[in-house]
Amino acid sequence: MLLVTCLPGEVSAVSCLPPPRPFVPSDSEAARDYADLIRSDFELYIRDIQSYFRCLEEERARAFEEAREVSQDYGRFLELMGE
Repeated sequence: MLLVTCLPGEVSAVSCLPPPRPFVPSDSEAARDYADLIRSDFELYIRDIQSYFRCLEEERARAFEEAREVSQDYGRFLELMGE
């Protein structure tokens, strides 16, 4: 008996959350006043967006593998049903 198709699947999807965009004030004086903080926000964003892209790629690979396994399970199910 094929129990895999009868059991609920594992919930293993990862939530890849994009980082918030850095804020840049439209006022040039405020931008100068907070230049170090703004620069730091951009550097943090660049680091975090790279992690976000890696997360998306890992999730894509995981989902692709899961879909392949489910397709195989379905094929086995159809064979059991004589289809």
